[in-house]
Amino acid sequence: MSSEIRIRESAVNGEIMVPGSKSHTIRALVIAGLAGGVSEIRRPLISGDTASCITALEALGVSFERGEGAIPFLRVTGCGGQLKKYEKTIDVGNSGTTLRILTAVAALSGYTTRFDGDESIRKRPMQSLLSAIHELGAGVKSNSGHAPLSVSGPLRGGKTMTDGITSQFLTALLLACPLAEKDSVIEVFDLHEKPYIEMTLKWLNDQKIVYARKGYSQFQIKGGQRYFPFTAIIPGDFSTATFPLVAAAVTGGKIVIKGLDMNDSQGDKMVFKILNQMGAAVTDRPDGISVAGGHLEGGEFDLDDIPDSLPALAVAGCAAEGETRLINVEQARLKESDRIMAMCTELRKMGADIRELDHGITIRTSELKGAYVNGHGDHRIVMALSIAGMIASGETVIANGAETVKITYPAFVEDFRNLGADICTIER
Repeated sequence: MSSEIRIRESAVNGEIMVPGSKSHTIRALVIAGLAGGVSEIRRPLISGDTASCITALEALGVSFERGEGAIPFLRVTGCGGQLKKYEKTIDVGNSGTTLRILTAVAALSGYTTRFDGDESIRKRPMQSLLSAIHELGAGVKSNSGHAPLSVSGPLRGGKTMTDGITSQFLTALLLACPLAEKDSVIEVFDLHEKPYIEMTLKWLNDQKIVYARKGYSQFQIKGGQRYFPFTAIIPGDFSTATFPLVAAAVTGGKIVIKGLDMNDSQGDKMVFKILNQMGAAVTDRPDGISVAGGHLEGGEFDLDDIPDSLPALAVAGCAAEGETRLINVEQARLKESDRIMAMCTELRKMGADIRELDHGITIRTSELKGAYVNGHGDHRIVMALSIAGMIASGETVIANGAETVKITYPAFVEDFRNLGADICTIER
């Protein structure tokens, strides 16, 4: 049995608490898992992607205890850098972040560790990371630079280089190399998504990891270091907050989004600035960030640092007067789906005046109509098309992906219904 999402024209109003950051949660899980002792991660995101990371770390010898209450938490007993041998293949599900980070981390052990995932994972590029891991002393095998793959340690350190088409390659190396035997030097070229690297470095700084950097082009990491147990509160996820933010902006609603820290390193907080430039009223208040829709106008926006925002901002472009150009975001083609192609294809079915660029999308003001569209098995496409359905006449039904919202936003349909959206999940 499969499920679909049905949406009718509606607006959102009210208050919402967004879930914790997936990116912060996974970094916290990995560092806690490698530390010696017990760490406590408060308000973590519990979703499909983080569950995949937890399952993978358990296979490598890390244990977890989940606590509920006013402040949910995960208590993590780390392995002290001594990863155990796992005979079977670790299934990372749909989590590209887990695959990339744990491929490098698993290379620290003296064993062979195998990884695989779903159909989408098998399409994610891995070759640059695998080549870097090999240059640092580990053995690697893969399916032409894709999963299924295996790494055989130990990763010893040395000098290497990596492509930056996804920041996850560099993040994986930055997290693993401090535990290598020798010092490491990582050269980086064509780095995208720089705020995610700043997030990783913030975690390393908190752990007192010794490293030096030359901008974003070179990182020198001292080997023979270790991670220590910690207690941390995970901030709200700005990439998830993008969806209620855009929904309020395009439907003319007003919402207050709670649980966000505008001082956090997450790049997707830039979406609030973009929507404000387009005409939405965005106010940072003591009780949360207030967003009120209004007359939106198009513009040109560089999404190099925030590729996850492309699907939702494409919908905002439909509601904005004039032309909206979302540019410099070719890495959006390398996510769970080719998000540039997917949004152009599906919004065009709804009547959008939209054009695909090599590196982005151009959209002109469009009157959308309800349609039967394809979510491409991609949670961000599904959520963005749900917002499109809220400004389309008639009914919109999204097939192929309703269940994928659990990857980062398990309560998406319920939260939006509570805000006033005419949305539901239907079984087929």
